[in-house]
Amino acid sequence: MPRRSRVLLFVATASLCVGCDQVTKELAREALAGLGRVPLAYDLVHLELTRNTGGFLSLGAQLPGALRGVFFLLLAPLLLLAACLALFRAGSLGRVQILALGLFVGGGAANWLDRLFHDGAVTDFVSMGIGRLHTGVFNVADVAIMAGVGLFAFTGWGWTNPRGQAVHADSGSQRESLDS
Repeated sequence: MPRRSRVLLFVATASLCVGCDQVTKELAREALAGLGRVPLAYDLVHLELTRNTGGFLSLGAQLPGALRGVFFLLLAPLLLLAACLALFRAGSLGRVQILALGLFVGGGAANWLDRLFHDGAVTDFVSMGIGRLHTGVFNVADVAIMAGVGLFAFTGWGWTNPRGQAVHADSGSQRESLDS
């Protein structure tokens, strides 16, 4: 896949993630303010406006404010930048891996923007559950991040070399396939 096409797919995916996430968060802040928990789909899905100062499943929410700010407002964007650099360094990523990277970076950037403009907190508003078994409260960016990670896991963290041959991180045949 040509570099220009890879970049276009990555930018389009990441931009769509950021846009969809920011629109849904704004709608949630407006529509769910003061409502509490709103059950949907026979109580399998719940809408509930929350502010998450931590990360995934509120990890890090108990850290002191300054440390939390350094981690989520400074280190998180550096991780996203590293993911973007991976796109340009790995010239042989396939479409699925580029899509996965776009989902991961787009979701991460959307949550970072939310923190930047909402006093260090991310707006979460959806949870699911059956009986006593429930997910944490999440948002569209969280779904994008998990989908990106899932796509990478599904494809075996592999990529294709310039000849279109599969190369995996755990494969000892990478050098052989490139030299043959």
